[in-house]
Amino acid sequence: MRSLPVTDPGTPDARGPLRYLWWVARAQAAPLLAGMGLAVLWWLGQAMVPSALGRAIDAVTAADSGTLLAWSAVLLGLGVLQAVTGVLRHRFAVFTWLSAAYRTVQVTVRQAARLGATLPKRLSTGEVVSVGNSDIAQIGNAMEILLRGAGAAVSIVAVTVILIATSVPLGLVVLIGVPLMAAAVGPLLRPLHRRQHEQRDLQGDLATRAADIVAGLRVLRGVGGEQVFAARYREESQRVRHAGVRVASVESLLEGAQILLPGVLIACVTWLGAHFALDGRITPGQLVAFYGYAVFLIAPLRTLTEAADKLTKGHVAARRVCRILSLEPEITGGDAPFSAGEGTLRDGESGVEVRPGRLTALAAASPEDAIAVADRLGAFAPGDVTLGGAPLADLPLAEVREHIVVADNGARLFSGRLRDELDVRGTAGDEEIGQALYAACAEDIVAALPEGLDAYVAESGREFSGGQQQRLRLARALLADPEILIMVEPTSAVDAHTEARVAERLGKARAGRTTLVCTTSPLVLDRADHVLYVEGGVVRAEGGHRALLGTSPGYRSAVTRGED
Repeated sequence: MRSLPVTDPGTPDARGPLRYLWWVARAQAAPLLAGMGLAVLWWLGQAMVPSALGRAIDAVTAADSGTLLAWSAVLLGLGVLQAVTGVLRHRFAVFTWLSAAYRTVQVTVRQAARLGATLPKRLSTGEVVSVGNSDIAQIGNAMEILLRGAGAAVSIVAVTVILIATSVPLGLVVLIGVPLMAAAVGPLLRPLHRRQHEQRDLQGDLATRAADIVAGLRVLRGVGGEQVFAARYREESQRVRHAGVRVASVESLLEGAQILLPGVLIACVTWLGAHFALDGRITPGQLVAFYGYAVFLIAPLRTLTEAADKLTKGHVAARRVCRILSLEPEITGGDAPFSAGEGTLRDGESGVEVRPGRLTALAAASPEDAIAVADRLGAFAPGDVTLGGAPLADLPLAEVREHIVVADNGARLFSGRLRDELDVRGTAGDEEIGQALYAACAEDIVAALPEGLDAYVAESGREFSGGQQQRLRLARALLADPEILIMVEPTSAVDAHTEARVAERLGKARAGRTTLVCTTSPLVLDRADHVLYVEGGVVRAEGGHRALLGTSPGYRSAVTRGED
């Protein structure tokens, strides 16, 4: 029994869709080839039935009971062969489909984790989600059809050889007719490919729109914007529908060709075979065999047309996957030894310095400036950042992520047990979790849940209010206990009373650790060891909160919102 998914999916070849599909095929070469072999036997078992049946009919005509029994036994053996190989072929087909789909999911998720903050800057949510919704199925179909397609091609060749050996004219009809049918289908593939690509783009945009509406539904209801966004969604949905109809129009022609073209070939072979039988050039058994071959050819010819369709769709899907896999993260990191506790974290662009073991606050005239500084200090955006004098870009990114945590309001709560959502490393006990909840003033949230820490959190924590989500995210950040913690407006959604308590407890919870809080809250700023004021992306003043109120008009205006 094979286990899926595999532990290591390998390194994909993302230089192009065809190269990616070839990499997926090579990664599962053994089961793919075994499945092809079984498919060939399965198709050949079916292809030999008309011949055996024709021989049996000729034996009846000649009143040869021994030969009749022999060919009847051959027919039974061919039936058993088809049954066994059909079951095994299907098992290998399912395995190759799942293997290709899982492998694509693995390399895509791994790339998403590698890109980190770069991914949402380059691709929309819908594009990424569509890979898991539809692209993996198309790539799996492309791998699965290789099994039946290979067997179908071999069976067509085998039937053609038998027909030529029996009757050269009939064999030539098949030999010439099959390539002509393939050539007739070819002109449909290019517009199909183009329209599928357009539909795939629109589906990604629609998925992004849906994700945005769901995420902002509470805000939309608050401002009465449901109808406006619903109308926009309907409009985009209609575009996707029209694109789907355009794809279906070509696919319908392709489906019709799968019936018409083999039917024409069958009619020609049957008509010629009947005339040859009347002329005595072939036996009655051979006529029955020729008719059987003509009917049999419908299936492999349809399979080849189906293969062209599925490989085209797989090519479109692989192009999307390659687009994700070809992205490079803005921050890659180096291999220098990491030690967060030895020096100051400094942003050369703004002049912000976060000194070790202190609670530093950053008040910015523009919220964008604070976010930009936090992103650079947390290695989520490129910048001239040093830690203890060493460039942050030279340090291993995995260790930077472990030792420097940036907690902003864009972070989400994931679905699952609340205990697991707070203790992301799975190492804290109830006492440590309780201390983090206390520091974040979130004990009341857990106390109100019937199951407490074992309560199930829905997607994005939607059962909690904005302020509750913010306090739970703060508790999660504190429980991670990184050497350097950078927080962006951690109390913006809570009331003044709760904010005062958080400000009082935050310094005690982070005692001895390096902490930067980006905020304009006077309650939090007053509790900081050191305050930096940033205006125009550069530090303009620094010192204590009360001192800066008297010496820096810009700081006073930013903190008091222009009120004295």
